[in-house]
Amino acid sequence: MTQSNNIKIVTADPSGIGLFGLAIVTLVASSVKLGWTEGLGLVIPWAIFLGGIAQFYASILDSKHNNVFGMTAFGAYGLFWMGVATTWFIQLGTFGEALKNSADVHQLGIVYLGYLGLSVFMTIGALETNKVLFGVFFLIDLLFIGLGLSTLGIMEYGMHLLAAYSELAIGLLSLYGAGANVLNKHFGFEFLPIGKPFGLVKPREKKTATQLSTEN
Repeated sequence: MTQSNNIKIVTADPSGIGLFGLAIVTLVASSVKLGWTEGLGLVIPWAIFLGGIAQFYASILDSKHNNVFGMTAFGAYGLFWMGVATTWFIQLGTFGEALKNSADVHQLGIVYLGYLGLSVFMTIGALETNKVLFGVFFLIDLLFIGLGLSTLGIMEYGMHLLAAYSELAIGLLSLYGAGANVLNKHFGFEFLPIGKPFGLVKPREKKTATQLSTEN
């Protein structure tokens, strides 16, 4: 007789480190957009390690939790910041003048609008997570609207400001979300409120065999 054993591997909720990574990179990137700091030299490391690697690591752990929503969100945005950092390297001429001179910034605008599409789907999903996470995704929608349109030359100044202030707000709210996630898990109760799900999206009730036969 063959016996089978199920092994359960427990991993911690990675939301804290993922949100912290998002918080740091958006805070420092927004400081450049708002003119509070200058240059990209000391933004790139945080884009790679916090915005990119930390979020991608959170994505891998969420996949072990079978959390499709978290895996997709952290994975997509982690890779986004890795791509952004690489783009900055290209624009700064790190990989040579030929590549720098061939760069068409409008291609970035298309990428931003593509990410806006994903973010809208994620915002809908966030309705049934918590209000802090929903707020983060709603602000990300505004960020990609601002980035996409300003990069494509549409209402450039106004959209740049929209991107800058929404990115700053993402950083602040994500920092709160990271802290709340860590402390709530650490203490075992809601030490910092994150808001209950909206309860707007509910699964359809499966009909029993009796109900189906009655309808027929």
